Order: sequence, then structure tokens, then C-alpha cells
Amino acid sequence: MEKSMLGDLDALPEADKIRMAAMIDQLQVRDSLRMYNSLVERCFTDCVDNFKRKTLDKQEETCVRRCAEKFLKHSMRVGLRFAELNQGAPTPD
Repeated sequence: MEKSMLGDLDALPEADKIRMAAMIDQLQVRDSLRMYNSLVERCFTDCVDNFKRKTLDKQEETCVRRCAEKFLKHSMRVGLRFAELNQGAPTPD
């Protein structure tokens, strides 16, 4: 975990810092899993039309790839925007 995330916790006892760091790590894992599950559900629902074969056909595979790329780019942009707003930095919007 980054030291900057714990910067405001310097006044806490060491045991509390460790507990807080563990809680933050746990929340980050939970959020990552939630994002991954959302990505899978959304792209599967949007792209897979039938279950005639075990594998995706070319059109479904292309759709899933584009869907995943779009979802991840959007998530990164939202994260960057949130970080900008959180730091009070000026934004180009």
C-alpha cells in the first residue's frame, strides 16, 4: 500500500495503522472483484447470444474484447478524474 494513503493516520498507534492498512487492502480487493464481476456480467449479457457451441464465435469474441476494453478505459478515466478532484487539481473539462 502506498504511504500517501496512510498519511493522515500517522498519529495512530502502530497496531491501529496495521489494522487500517489491512482494512483498506481488503476494500481494494473487494472493489476489484466487484468491478471484474460487473465487467464479466455486462459483456457476457451484451455479446453472447446463443449457447450452440462451447466457444465464442468470432463476432462474440470481438464484441467481448471491445466491451472489456471500453469498460476498463472508462473505469481508468473515472479513477483518474476522481483522483484529480480529490487533489483539487484543475481539470480540462
